Amino acid sequence: MFHNILVAVDGSVHAEEALRQAIDLAEGEHSRLTLLTAEAPMSPYASFGLAGGAAAELISESRTQAEAIMQRALAQVPPDLPVTTIVTPQPIRPAILGQVRKGDHDLVVMGSRGRGAVRSATLGSASHYVLHHSPIPVLIVHADGRRQLESPQEPRPRAGTAVPSRTCG
Repeated sequence: MFHNILVAVDGSVHAEEALRQAIDLAEGEHSRLTLLTAEAPMSPYASFGLAGGAAAELISESRTQAEAIMQRALAQVPPDLPVTTIVTPQPIRPAILGQVRKGDHDLVVMGSRGRGAVRSATLGSASHYVLHHSPIPVLIVHADGRRQLESPQEPRPRAGTAVPSRTCG
C-alpha cells in the first residue's frame, strides 16, 4: 500500500517512536524510507548583533547537530531497507511539505509531543501543521504508543549501532 514513506526525525523520543513505526510499515510493505531533518532555525534575536564569524559558527553548529540526529536515525534502519536521508536548512514545516510534493511519497510519519490544542496554537506544532496541509496521509505517533503495541514479554529487537554508508541528500 505504501511505497515511499517520509519520516520526520528530530532526535526526540516521539520522533524515534515514529521512526520505529515507519520501519515496521516499510518492512511489511517492502517500502522505501526517506528520513528528513531540519537544522535548528537561528532566532532573529539570537543573531542580532552577532559578528559574521559568530553567526557562521552558530549555523555550522546547527548543521552538525542535524547531521548527528540523522546519523542516529539512520543507524536504526535495517541495512536491507532502502533509505534516503535529507538534512535541510529550511524550516521543518515547508521542508516536509516541499518533500511531499517532489518526493512521490505515499505517507508522512512524524512524532508529536502532545502539547494539546492551545499550546500547539500558540507555540506552533509541526505535526499539526503537516496534518492539516499535507495532500497525502499523515501518521502522527506518540512515544507512549510503543507500550500499547508490544508486550513486555516479547521485546522488539534493536537494530545495530553501525551507520551504513548509504546516505544521500
